[in-house]
Amino acid sequence: MASVLVVEDDQFVRSALIRQLTDASHLVRSVGTALEALREVAHFRFDVVVLDLGLPDLDGSEALKMLRGITDVPVIIATARDDESEIVRLLNAGADDYLTKPFSVEHLSARMAAVLRRSRRTGPGDAPPSSPVLHVGGLSVDPQRRQAELDGVRLDLTRREFDLLAFLAGRPGVVVPRRELLAEVWQQSYGDDQTIDVHLSWLRRKLGETAARPRYLHTLRGVGVKLEPPGEAGPVR
Repeated sequence: MASVLVVEDDQFVRSALIRQLTDASHLVRSVGTALEALREVAHFRFDVVVLDLGLPDLDGSEALKMLRGITDVPVIIATARDDESEIVRLLNAGADDYLTKPFSVEHLSARMAAVLRRSRRTGPGDAPPSSPVLHVGGLSVDPQRRQAELDGVRLDLTRREFDLLAFLAGRPGVVVPRRELLAEVWQQSYGDDQTIDVHLSWLRRKLGETAARPRYLHTLRGVGVKLEPPGEAGPVR
């Protein structure tokens, strides 16, 4: 059972989601505007937010940015927009997942279960108190405190960026297949490469590198991703 905030202005869709999620034993609150959603998350604790983009008072993508300013609750975007650049922009803005309308409540429930597993479980960057700080070149990752530094400077990472970095830092020099990253970091048994690529792009930016000029993160096309200290990685194929 999860506490869910549904942000949807279409009364028909909203009512259907409320009914079906309630039937699935979730606790559901709902609003029809972005400002109402911001007030809700400021006063109540939710396990997941289902956010429509076509809101009457504020575009959902702007609402997402505002939500990320006050909470790290998992957000699933519900959108009729299937443009790839728009989806990438939403993931960059902090969305945890997205669904393209129309979708079934079963599909939504499966995506909710995935993000809830990721938020509730001990993540790849979490560890027992005795877990040592991971060092890869000038990069240090503290799984217990969920902090990372590059050359002594603290990195400002999102939850997912930290999980991805910590997972790779625990396997320096090892090429991790994308399917394994989806399973271990995102807790998804299926998905496309776009989600991984977006988060790798953001992580690279914070590490001061690019895909064309990598320092720590190296992508082997068709194989996977590895984290190595600068100067130690072999040629990317």
